[in-house]
Amino acid sequence: FQQFSDSGSRKEHVKITSEPKPGFLERLSETSGGMLMGLVAFLLAFYLLFTNEGRALRTAKSLDEGLSLVVPLDSIHSISQQNEGRLVHLSGALSTSKPLFDPSYGLSIQAVKLKRNVEMYQWVEYEESKEYEENGEIKKETKYSYNTEWKSEVVNSKNFDREIGHKNPSAMAVESFTAVSSNVQVGSFVLSKGLVDKIDDFKQLSLSNLEDPHADVTRGGDYFYHSENPRRPEVGDLRVSFFYAGLSGDDPHLGSADKVTVIARQRGDQLVPYHTKSGDVLEILHPGDLSVEEVFQKEHQSNTMKTWALRAAGWLSMFVGISLMTRIFYTLVDWFPVVRDLVNIGLKAFAFCVATSLSLLTVSVGWLFYRPLWALLIGLLAVVPILVARSRVPPKKHQ
Repeated sequence: FQQFSDSGSRKEHVKITSEPKPGFLERLSETSGGMLMGLVAFLLAFYLLFTNEGRALRTAKSLDEGLSLVVPLDSIHSISQQNEGRLVHLSGALSTSKPLFDPSYGLSIQAVKLKRNVEMYQWVEYEESKEYEENGEIKKETKYSYNTEWKSEVVNSKNFDREIGHKNPSAMAVESFTAVSSNVQVGSFVLSKGLVDKIDDFKQLSLSNLEDPHADVTRGGDYFYHSENPRRPEVGDLRVSFFYAGLSGDDPHLGSADKVTVIARQRGDQLVPYHTKSGDVLEILHPGDLSVEEVFQKEHQSNTMKTWALRAAGWLSMFVGISLMTRIFYTLVDWFPVVRDLVNIGLKAFAFCVATSLSLLTVSVGWLFYRPLWALLIGLLAVVPILVARSRVPPKKHQ
């Protein structure tokens, strides 16, 4: 059953589908499949948590090693043979040998990277669903709505529930791309590809000083439009914007060249990766003029944030895995609403406590070979969720 309506440029319709309520064996079969997925998520959590601790400690040791060995350069315009093969620190303005061009739009800029971003005006489908039970059947009411928007990727309208009236072109007439300078320097030193990849602070380029490149292209604000009427675009129209990263020359409109701070190994006039004794690689670049201590402080902070993010991901994977593996108990009692709700609460509490304890225990094992005392303390902390859960269970009455 479908209902259609059209409110301005946004169109929508509702589809209602129904299917028989699944029987006990069917629900049990679905739960068994979920248990297998839960087991995979459960095992993945152990791997993620354990390897993350080793990575975090190895990175921290490498950063401490780098801080003890790094040599600040007195000048970025002269190359000293005494620092050959050593870890060096330098700051200075970026420079490139040639500007980057986009001849299709008559645009050039002295920068490390130039990105052309192309968007197409397209139909986009949104979906909202809700399920309910009626006359012994499970009914699903799905509301499909369509709106026109600028998108940088082609939206495949063949996957729409209703493509008629919402058809998008299959490709863009103009492609996006990113141009990267082949030679990037700080003073007399040439940056490696890894260092250049770290220059990714893109800013939108103002087009106010440029002319319309073609008769069929109109400039509006900071966009070039392939449209007869940019204020009222049609599906299939394009708009193009430009972004740059690492300004490498003084520009009357954009200002002076960007400054960066680099820590890497000196090899002739090249700045290349430095391999630490811990097995990590130091190849650091930050925007601005930073001291050695400031750079390594930022790297330690980044390592800490990444470590905690992966710990949270590992705990969540374990919690979801345990929840899916114990879902069968919920399925066995889902015919009794009151019992079902109580079991559901109990299973969630069980998954939370077990996931927390096992996550802490896994983290402690990861620390065992590096910092045994901390590993012991974290291992003892792993028992706390279980003790808290046991303390909330009412004691048995003595007979």
